[in-house]
Amino acid sequence: MTIGWRPHDLERAYIPFGHGVGIQVGRSDPVFMARYGRQPVHERPDFPYDSVEKDKLFLAGDEKTKESVFFGGEWLKECNSGLYHDWEDLRFLRDNWEGPLVLKGIQSVLDAEKALEYGVDGIIVSNHGGRQVDGAIPSLYALESIMKSPKVKEAQASGKLTVLFDSGIRTGPDIFKALALGAQAVLRG
Repeated sequence: MTIGWRPHDLERAYIPFGHGVGIQVGRSDPVFMARYGRQPVHERPDFPYDSVEKDKLFLAGDEKTKESVFFGGEWLKECNSGLYHDWEDLRFLRDNWEGPLVLKGIQSVLDAEKALEYGVDGIIVSNHGGRQVDGAIPSLYALESIMKSPKVKEAQASGKLTVLFDSGIRTGPDIFKALALGAQAVLRG
């Protein structure tokens, strides 16, 4: 199953989150579920996902589907609140979290170096699969530029920064290219 916001997905109303599919992080979160007087749920969604069937079940009044749609909407509001984060939010996290802090979505040398200034332990060079930001540069190009930064290379060599790569991985050679450019690991999925 691919979850994306491509125009043909929107035209066909293929938005699994709206049906409660792909929101398992929220449904398993005790704080999120407590807002609704519910216990966390640890379950896998039905596969394959059939949006037409979900719509039919919802219109027929199926209670489980209605609940899934409700929580799908609530989770979408949580994740897409319209509140955007800036570098000061990252500072707050660093000041209040002693564990590893990894920042995903880095696409420029400037942002990689700024992430270092704010004390992140790792960066994930990623354009989120190119689905979310139409026209984003290929992440492999971003990785190449970022790994030319003396600040990034020094932080990586000293163990202060882990550089991970995500996006555009189709076959084994793609992994080797990312590693050759300086990524320490490649993410998939």
